[in-house]
Amino acid sequence: MASGTEDGDAGDVSRNILKILGPGLVTGAADDDPSGIATYSQVGAQFGYGMGWMVILSFPLMVAIQEVAAHIGVVTGTGIARNIRQHYPRWLLAAIVLTLLVANVINIGADIAAIGDAASLLIGGKMQMWVVLAASVSVLLETFLSYGRYASVLKWLTMALFSYVATAFVAHVQWSVALIGAVLPVLSLSGAQFTALVAVLGTTISPYLFFWQSAQEVEDLARRHKKPLHITPRRTGAEFRRIRIDTLTGMAISNLIAWFIIVSTAATLHSHGIINIQTSAQAAQALAPIAGKFASVLFSIGIIGTGLLALPVLAGSSAYAVCETFDWNQGLDAKPLQARAFYGIIAGGTFLGGALAFTPIDPMKALYWSAVVNGVLAGPVMAVMMIVASSERVMGKLVLSRSLRVWGWIATAVMLAAAVMLVVTL
Repeated sequence: MASGTEDGDAGDVSRNILKILGPGLVTGAADDDPSGIATYSQVGAQFGYGMGWMVILSFPLMVAIQEVAAHIGVVTGTGIARNIRQHYPRWLLAAIVLTLLVANVINIGADIAAIGDAASLLIGGKMQMWVVLAASVSVLLETFLSYGRYASVLKWLTMALFSYVATAFVAHVQWSVALIGAVLPVLSLSGAQFTALVAVLGTTISPYLFFWQSAQEVEDLARRHKKPLHITPRRTGAEFRRIRIDTLTGMAISNLIAWFIIVSTAATLHSHGIINIQTSAQAAQALAPIAGKFASVLFSIGIIGTGLLALPVLAGSSAYAVCETFDWNQGLDAKPLQARAFYGIIAGGTFLGGALAFTPIDPMKALYWSAVVNGVLAGPVMAVMMIVASSERVMGKLVLSRSLRVWGWIATAVMLAAAVMLVVTL
């Protein structure tokens, strides 16, 4: 009898944890998209274990700024773009949304090309065929599944990330050296190392993630039939704890997976003199003769799974930003005919990005420039978010706590400095 009670309690705990984990988990997992995988693979191949500390450095910065984004959504009941539209100049909003759209379409193009390459490597067939299939599946699921069911699909897709943990354990990693590289920074101040640092920061802290998590908190309120916290402040403690657990978990998984990708490629590619990886699919292919076919298969599965997870986040963040700008109907729970513009932007962004795979444009060069745009855009957007979330005019009495304000401004300062240094090095 006691055993049955314990099993029931364990099941209740598991269900409660799954309910708590939502926007933060999906946002963190989407951060490890194929373009991110390519960045981490290049860092591991070029520098070996010595740069693992970079993902540790970015962790508190990611958590802070994503919590800020979530607070804006749950307190005000509206997303970032709508808050900017209501309280700040229209030209500022137009500049942010336009650059977000351009960067997202390019990022979608690079990610969907990586999905096509990985599927072709794993299953066979032409890359372009898989590109069309991936784009179609992503748009159909995002359009015709209810928010609750679609959120569940995204949560399960995060499991694909753990293929990189499995890859590391079949790649003969020198764990003692890898752990030292994670906690003891090696700073040569070389241009290549600084570029890698900026690339990792730009990959892990991206504007589309801010817009997505904030909008998902708003969707989550509607799904739970809850009002924004500025109307029902009694729920503040519980909601902020939920956001903290969700965001910490999502960003911890994101950075842990990034570290495993770095150590896997360090143990295989770097140790065998392969120091230049341009795509995630190329990293998967290079693993086969060194770590075995199984490692290559795991790596490819991860690319496909995380790519399918990232596509709706990228396209969805664009749709939320544009619809909030023009005050159009929006939301994944809305029927397609009720939110034509919202779903049209999702479909248009996804297929426009996919179309890049059929052009002579080099997707990795395009991705590089989208990373530059994201890196330059992130700092100013974060500064605006910090001003919004610290304003009683917007947040009422539920402005950011002192600790979150300090960490948020540290993250903002780091990204602004990285953007300046990136422009200088370019």
